[in-house]
Amino acid sequence: MSEKDPTKTASSAWSEDMLWASNAFGSAVILIDRTGALHANAAAQALAGRARRELHRDDQAAGAAAGPAEPAILLDLLPAHAWDSARADGRWVGEVVVPGSTLVLEIAAHQDEHEGVNRRYVVFYDVSARRARELELQQRHDELQRTHRRLAGAQEQLLQSEKMASIGVLAAGVAHEINNPIGYVHSNLGTLQEYVGALIALIDCYSEALQDDEPAGHREKLKAMRERLDVDFILGDLPQLLSESREGIERVTRIVQDLKEFSHVGRDEPMRPSNLEKGLESTLNIVWNDLKYKVRLEKHYGELPLVECHPSEINQVFMNLLINAGQAIVGRGVIVLASGVEDDEVWISVGDSGCGIPEEAMQRIFDPFYTTKPIGRGTGLGLAICYSIVAKHHGRIEVSSRVGVGSTFRVVLPITQPAAAVGQAGEQPGF
Repeated sequence: MSEKDPTKTASSAWSEDMLWASNAFGSAVILIDRTGALHANAAAQALAGRARRELHRDDQAAGAAAGPAEPAILLDLLPAHAWDSARADGRWVGEVVVPGSTLVLEIAAHQDEHEGVNRRYVVFYDVSARRARELELQQRHDELQRTHRRLAGAQEQLLQSEKMASIGVLAAGVAHEINNPIGYVHSNLGTLQEYVGALIALIDCYSEALQDDEPAGHREKLKAMRERLDVDFILGDLPQLLSESREGIERVTRIVQDLKEFSHVGRDEPMRPSNLEKGLESTLNIVWNDLKYKVRLEKHYGELPLVECHPSEINQVFMNLLINAGQAIVGRGVIVLASGVEDDEVWISVGDSGCGIPEEAMQRIFDPFYTTKPIGRGTGLGLAICYSIVAKHHGRIEVSSRVGVGSTFRVVLPITQPAAAVGQAGEQPGF
């Protein structure tokens, strides 16, 4: 830089120094002196040319001359309040998009006074590339969000399909469990109809005797009729008949209610404190006909607190484990259900005296579509869905097995879900 001319004003000397420094750092700077004249460094002049081309792109396409680029074209991009803010705070900073283009500028307008000189200057930074990257990242993020929602919906459908498939496998047994009580209720109603007919006939006979002037004369007839209709037996049998019918209807009601709760889709519902033992018994009620002819059941329940969960999803875990335990048993065997509490977690285990799991299969039993069952008996999704549901509840599944001895699956769940997870019913981790 040449030696300064002593005749120059402080303002112009400062302008030259600022422009020289800004050129060294490559920043686009425009200085405004006390007369309003503009002083732009090389970077600002180049940026002004680019801004002009962007602003007059249509004119250039039509063949109009672009003309020289004036630095003022950059200052015109400042909003009306920029200098007011700079005057009050010393600096205004903002981001401006050149109209009709992809050129994005970060602008810093400065105004202060030093040694009696009012200094105003503007620094321009081309942040187009950064904004383009941010926009691309935002678009990718939005697409990932949409993909996540689609996958969550697909997983929910798969979860529900597997749930319905489980009920389909048990349909014959469930139908038997319903038909059996319905059968004896129907039979009891036929008997009850006969009893009611006999009692009505006896009541009519009593009414006829009461209307006679000599009621005592009907005594023998009434006595004979009571013996013929066996009224004493009817009166003794009626309470038991009604009790059996009521139990049958309650049995059907329980099964239907259990099926309704099991098939319930609760994706948009928050987790709520639930009785896991009641859920296990409810699920056992659905699968029992499939187990009762080959399984002796043992229960060792501890005192469990209410556990924050989606009960219908946890019930599906229980159903898959119970079905697997039954299918692992050839001939007759034992299924052991147990539960307990350890610190801030509860656990429920389903153990069987079945064939056990080979060592080479243990590493893959939770993989989707992996199954050791014959074709037609398993989809390979049961344990994968169990793993997914338990992971969603911030729990884990522990497995122990010996070939020829049996297997035990232990579901461990936190009593209370982590604060960030409460109410996130739609969250669906993949499996």
